[in-house]
Amino acid sequence: MNYPAVLNDLASQRDAASPFAFRQAVRSGQFRKPTAGYCGDFAQANLAILPQAYAHDFLRFCQSNPKACPLLGVGEPGQWHVPSLGQDVDIRTDVPGYNVYRDGKLAEQVDHLAEVWQDDFVVFAIGCSFSFEDMLAKAGIPLRHVEEGRNVPMYRTNIANQRAGTFGGELVVSMRPMKGADAIRAVQITSRFPGVHGAPIHIGDPAALGIKDLATPEFGDAVTLRDGELPVYWACGVTPQTALMEARLPIAIAHRPGYMLMTDIRNASLAVF
Repeated sequence: MNYPAVLNDLASQRDAASPFAFRQAVRSGQFRKPTAGYCGDFAQANLAILPQAYAHDFLRFCQSNPKACPLLGVGEPGQWHVPSLGQDVDIRTDVPGYNVYRDGKLAEQVDHLAEVWQDDFVVFAIGCSFSFEDMLAKAGIPLRHVEEGRNVPMYRTNIANQRAGTFGGELVVSMRPMKGADAIRAVQITSRFPGVHGAPIHIGDPAALGIKDLATPEFGDAVTLRDGELPVYWACGVTPQTALMEARLPIAIAHRPGYMLMTDIRNASLAVF
């Protein structure tokens, strides 16, 4: 398959490429961009990868913060394929970009994990709001970061996560500008999908979340907020990265914000009624 041709534009990708083909393009180094708008019928996943000694506390952290950290899968120690996430998934190669943290600081950003993988690593796959964006688009709700070709803006808030052992940190949110009617419809659509963050946590004034300036997100890119639009905020799967930084583990790995793992899990299977 000619993977670059398959990934040529969002419209053809949505219809033509499978998550398997998408992962192969990532694995071969032909795709190194944010993943918003791709493989719209399938769930994307945030990643947190850490040594087994800390895995139990991190599992409790996710269970204590389900809005930001809805679990899609957890691997066995040293397991890099996590079969529940998809056919031939290789966690070490199938994400367009990784963050490597050492002693709580971002040490490097890498394209694969071949040189840092450890036999005691445990993989946590966490639901992502990119998963419901195809549903919003099909409902006629514009997605500004996709329109402008940017990564979704993500902000660190002043809301403390529920602590579990060494893991705490603050909630991170993603933001999408919308007209009021679109925001109401977005609440209705996303509330059915708690496995990918569910309904927004806030609409309107960023100061209520401790966000000082929408033009300077901590992660991702700023997007245009037009007259008559409201900023709409969802809990974000980058939240665990604040917990990993605060915990100051000798090593921990996460996806580069906005650069997700494409899974074979159908979004429709995550719906609740």
